[in-house]
Amino acid sequence: MDHIMNGLIQALKLLVSLDHEIYNIIGLSVGVSFLSTLMASVIGIIMGMAMGLYDFPFKRVVVRLVYSFMALPPVVVGLFVAILISRRGPMGQFELMFTPLAMIVAQTILITPIITGLIYSAVKEHGDAIREVAHMLGGSKWDEIILIAKELKKTIAVAVTTGFGRGISEVGAVMLVGGNIKGHTRVMTTFIAMNNSMGNYAESIAMGIVLIAIAIATNTFIHRLTGDTR
Repeated sequence: MDHIMNGLIQALKLLVSLDHEIYNIIGLSVGVSFLSTLMASVIGIIMGMAMGLYDFPFKRVVVRLVYSFMALPPVVVGLFVAILISRRGPMGQFELMFTPLAMIVAQTILITPIITGLIYSAVKEHGDAIREVAHMLGGSKWDEIILIAKELKKTIAVAVTTGFGRGISEVGAVMLVGGNIKGHTRVMTTFIAMNNSMGNYAESIAMGIVLIAIAIATNTFIHRLTGDTR
């Protein structure tokens, strides 16, 4: 128990000391996850709404694939991306391996099905009723989509937050494609895993505290953004 308390004390000292390496890692983690979530949100919201509002060939298959991909193992995604961007892979000439961009690609692949699936479920359940209201008010197709987005803003916010949480807490995929290179691709989760294996618990606890704080801050921001103050 003592080493846990000592670890917490050292962790707080480390955070207060404004350690340059620690805050670089935090900045890279937030940046990679933010960009990944942004791209995944654009794709996922459009796909989720389209799947919920319209019928198309093989829709049932697409829906099953999206739900299945919501539980994609991160290491499998990392392996897939690593094969694509490795020197012998089809995208090897771009030299993306062990770069932050590779990590963004891997996280985007992981996050997109989550946002798509959550948006689709909400639109499938409430979309028709909202469309009827828009139709009764004489709205166009575009007005219907805008109204649906407004009515489901809380669901969209939850989906985006969930995607961001998946991205910033991910280890396997970013480790495979990023390599955990100090000062270049080391993020919070890989930093925690590395220091825990080395017995450096203070550093691991410090970064864990930051991860929890970011999760709480993100949740609070989203709730305030959607007007949910409960």
